[in-house]
Amino acid sequence: MQYLKTLTFTLATSFILLACGASSIHKTRIPKEKPVVIANDSLAYEITILDIGFTAYLATTAKPEGFYSQNYLEARNRIWVINWNQRALNPSRFNRNIYENRIDYQTTIHYGYEVNYKLFNYFLFAQRKYKINLGGGFRSRRIN
Repeated sequence: MQYLKTLTFTLATSFILLACGASSIHKTRIPKEKPVVIANDSLAYEITILDIGFTAYLATTAKPEGFYSQNYLEARNRIWVINWNQRALNPSRFNRNIYENRIDYQTTIHYGYEVNYKLFNYFLFAQRKYKINLGGGFRSRRIN
């Protein structure tokens, strides 16, 4: 009887050890997100956004194109670009990993709806992701 208990214990222990060690670790590849390019070919203007998650944000969370008027987008973008650029120029006070580059957004140039729409949504995305407030009436709990 003692032999049977020892054999059962040995087999159970071996089975547990083999079961734990036998499974191979599958490395799941997360596909790289393609950069979002904001461009207006007629103005030779382009912004490339490499921030991970922005493509998904545009596809799932952002309001559809046409939801906001171009005037609304331009007004928000003017405020947010000013605040963004002030922070980009002051890396000792603000996270230089967030504000890596200045944005050259001139109010006298008409960039078109698509450029304004994507820039606006990037600012919404960045404010949510990095928990920052660029001013202009943004609320952190706001979806968009």
